[in-house]
Amino acid sequence: MVVSVVRRAPRRTGNQDHNEGGEFVAGLAARKAAARLLAAVIDARTPLDGLTDHENGHPQYKALDPRDRGLVRAILVTALRYRMTIAGLLARRLEKPLPANATVLSHILHVAAAQILFLDIPDSAAVDLAVTHAKSDPRTQRFSGLVNGVLRTLARAKDAELPAALAATDEAPKWFSDRLKAAYGVDRTRQILGAHRHEAPVDFSIKADPELWAEKLGGFVLPTGTVRVENLAGPVIDLPGFADGAWWVQDAAASLPARLFGDVRGLRVADLCAAPGGKTAQLILAGAKVTAVDTSKNRLVRLTQNLGRLGLAADIVQADLLNYKPETLFDAVLLDAPCSSTGTVRRHPDVPWTKTAADVEKLADLQRRLLERAITLVKPGGRIVFSNCSLDPLEGEALHRAFLKDTLAVVDDPLREGEIAGIDPFLTSEGTLRTTPADLDLGSPQRSGLDGFFAARMRRVA
Repeated sequence: MVVSVVRRAPRRTGNQDHNEGGEFVAGLAARKAAARLLAAVIDARTPLDGLTDHENGHPQYKALDPRDRGLVRAILVTALRYRMTIAGLLARRLEKPLPANATVLSHILHVAAAQILFLDIPDSAAVDLAVTHAKSDPRTQRFSGLVNGVLRTLARAKDAELPAALAATDEAPKWFSDRLKAAYGVDRTRQILGAHRHEAPVDFSIKADPELWAEKLGGFVLPTGTVRVENLAGPVIDLPGFADGAWWVQDAAASLPARLFGDVRGLRVADLCAAPGGKTAQLILAGAKVTAVDTSKNRLVRLTQNLGRLGLAADIVQADLLNYKPETLFDAVLLDAPCSSTGTVRRHPDVPWTKTAADVEKLADLQRRLLERAITLVKPGGRIVFSNCSLDPLEGEALHRAFLKDTLAVVDDPLREGEIAGIDPFLTSEGTLRTTPADLDLGSPQRSGLDGFFAARMRRVA
């Protein structure tokens, strides 16, 4: 199981490329940046996307050239995706656990181990750079011999030990694994966590003629109508159809909630928490008159840009949903609520390490309050679709059941088999929609899976 990484010739950039003796060391700055950002994720619970943003990311990351940035991100994604396996294999080589305050040393080892075990980088380079890194930092100088010994024995033993380690390891922190097992059982949890080890394919929502665009993009059409591409060739902005606004990137599961309304032609529909606008675009194309509401000015800028590229228009409103008061009520409302994002771990392997069980509880409470507000914005008889990209029932099934029980202003509007093309495999016995990364088995991890999503449909009553 190897992830290929493009390597480049060395380029001299700043002091981060130099060892403790002041000598230039190619690749050292990238490894130091990777360890620093891994520390920010694990120790400070900082989301990886923010750290690796090309405009507003971590200064140490932004100081690298584009190819080194790509290498750093590959190292980080791999180190997080396989964190428990890496930790177990490293622990076997330590006479005693590292001191609790030796976090810098731990991150150096994890960065190097990710390269040795999973990336197409020579073992000798990964080891030597880790040793040089350790020597250059006063906090880890005295452990440079340990770094060398641990990593060299790891490199020699990886072929023999890695398969068994992968088979025996739950690739998740305990809090996350425990919650999944409570919700889905041991076997299903193992399938979900196994899916998290693989990079998700790229899905495209198509404005018209999915079969044509599947051929142009080198992909295939899913039963839900989404076009899926396994191995994307180059940046999205360079693909055919991007400049013309023929499609947008949207996971197949994320495209389902907007379809649950049925026929929305001519209806006034509010997309609450709308940015970056994928569901807004779907509703517009389906014929709705859409008002897109979001609290973030920056996110609405992105939504506006996305709709502009697609040649679509909506009424865009910046407002805190809890205080939003439209002039007239809507015919239908979509609330894709902010959540723990635990359904997106294939794309964001930092999520289990930056969130906690307490975060899930806090976000579930926020979703409940947003949903209570959302139903006041729709006319009696109008539909409300509630959704989010969490795997946790506390943010999905349990919240929906409790809300129906406690709220006289709504009634359940369950989904029916055969009602909407392609979604029957994801319907629950309660008429809600539930997807997981272990669903949609198409024969290989690179072709299969969906983001974890929950969606439920309700109607407001007088």
